[in-house]
Amino acid sequence: MSVAPDTTIKVAKGLEGIVAAATQLSDVQGTEAILSYLGYNINDLAAHSTFEETVDLLWYGVLPTRELLEKLTRKLVAARPLPETVIGAMKLYPKKATPMDVLRTVVSELGLYDPDETDNSVSANVRKSIRLTAQMPTIVAAWHHLSKGQEPIPPRADLSHAANFLYMLDGKVPTPQAARILDIALILHMDHGLNASTFVARSIASTESDMYSAISGALGALKGPLHGGANEAVMRMLLNIGSVEGVEPFVHDALANHRKVPGFGHRIYKTNDPRALQLRRIAGELADHTGNRKWFEMSEKMREIVWQERQLYVNVDFYSASVYYTLGIPIELFTPIFAVSRVAGWTAHVMEQLMDNRIMRPDSEYVGPTNQKYIPIDQRK
Repeated sequence: MSVAPDTTIKVAKGLEGIVAAATQLSDVQGTEAILSYLGYNINDLAAHSTFEETVDLLWYGVLPTRELLEKLTRKLVAARPLPETVIGAMKLYPKKATPMDVLRTVVSELGLYDPDETDNSVSANVRKSIRLTAQMPTIVAAWHHLSKGQEPIPPRADLSHAANFLYMLDGKVPTPQAARILDIALILHMDHGLNASTFVARSIASTESDMYSAISGALGALKGPLHGGANEAVMRMLLNIGSVEGVEPFVHDALANHRKVPGFGHRIYKTNDPRALQLRRIAGELADHTGNRKWFEMSEKMREIVWQERQLYVNVDFYSASVYYTLGIPIELFTPIFAVSRVAGWTAHVMEQLMDNRIMRPDSEYVGPTNQKYIPIDQRK
């Protein structure tokens, strides 16, 4: 027996329209195509800031002086290496493990070695945020090599956050342009309101659990193809199509059979995603610089057709895929790169949650059976 839902109760499926937290970290204005961090427009930050400076802004609430930025940068650089015991444990992981599964596992493991793990004071959480943000690229790059039976490339202290990550992938110091492109991409992905992974992090933090538990949970949420995994799906789609000429029949077939085209549409934005606009510009410039225009031209063709057919805008995942691929980054690392950036936002949200905390406990509407009579097991048919 089941009961009909109470029609006086409106269930917000997917929590759409529900305001679950107040934040000063990022403002997403979906109808105006505006994203800002602490009141600074994302376009200004992408044009003038760096990953390190934007991290400083999210954690401390103001743009830093040169002295304060250099101080934070030194701390991030010093925290890059992983404990040797963690590298040793990673060598025992199954080689088929996905980078996101490894990232989630190693982040949880790092909590075992952190002297501040159970300390939820502001100062301790800042120190943990520094370690997590600094070590996330090292984990991703290390697994890239370990999964192939190779030794990891140690981080370098003389490179920026973005440049060091690219260096750890192939042992070559990237060009200033490549480093700057990744730097901008990291800025664009750093925070985005109460998205699924950030909500998970804040929910875990609201129980007064530890930072590592919150970030591990966020990584689990980001792994999903409806969240962070969409950029991988976009690139695999482009590779499967193979040519500009193949785009139109692919899109028409997908739409005719009611299949989603990865990289299009967004829960919040009802116009252009400002991050996608920045990445589209970067993708075009990168195509011109490298002479490899194939992926950009395919993306442009697909964007035009989907708009004509369904009036859907591209989201942040659409152009980030071809940007990363043209930079030589393996597809399986696209979602981990999202995490390399978003960890700065997640940790900022955890700290913000704990500043004025109340455990998250939403209501639910019961729609199951009622007034059931218990029947002893021997009498059941």
